Amino acid sequence: MIRRLFTGLLLLGFTALAHAAFDIDQLMTELARNPGGQAKFVEKRHLALLDKPVVATGEMTYTAPDRLEKRTLTPKPETMVLDKDTLSLERDRRRMSIQLGQRPEVAAFVESIRSTLSGNRASLERSYQLALTGQLDAWVLTLVPTDARIAKLLQRITLSGVREQVLGIEYLQADGDRTEMSIEPVIVK
Repeated sequence: MIRRLFTGLLLLGFTALAHAAFDIDQLMTELARNPGGQAKFVEKRHLALLDKPVVATGEMTYTAPDRLEKRTLTPKPETMVLDKDTLSLERDRRRMSIQLGQRPEVAAFVESIRSTLSGNRASLERSYQLALTGQLDAWVLTLVPTDARIAKLLQRITLSGVREQVLGIEYLQADGDRTEMSIEPVIVK
C-alpha cells in the first residue's frame, strides 16, 4: 500500500514537472534564440469608417537583434525599415525618416515588436504590462501600455506564436480600430 502510494506520488510529481507553468522568462529565452529570417504577412486593418477591412500583403525580414524590414506589396507598394534607432518609410517615391529618440511614443510602439522578437523582457516592461497564456507550442503574449502617452493611442497589443516564432500580431487602438497581422515564415531550403 505504501509502495503504491509512493509510486503514485512520484508519478504525480513527474507529471507536474512536465506540465510546469510556462512563463514569460521561458518565452523570452526561446524568442532570443531566433536569429531572424524572412516571412510573408497578411495584414487586415478594421477601421470604424469602413465596412470591410483594408487588406495588405507583403514580406518581412528580421535580422536579430535590431533590424526589421516590412515590404508591403499590395494594395500599394510601401517599405518600412527599422534599423537600430531609425525608422524609415518609403511610399510613392517619397521617403521619410524618424529618429526614435525624438518620438518616445513611436519608440515605445516600435519596441513592442522588436523587443518581443529579440526576447528583451526588460525593454518591454519599460512601457507595457505583460501577460502570457498558453504553452511553448501555442502561446499568447498580451502587452498593455503603462505609459500614458501610448495608452492614449493603444489599448493593447496581442502577439501569438509557436516556440521562437511570432505568427500573429493584433493591435487594438484606443479608438476601437484594430489591425490583425498573420505571419507565415518562409522556409529556406
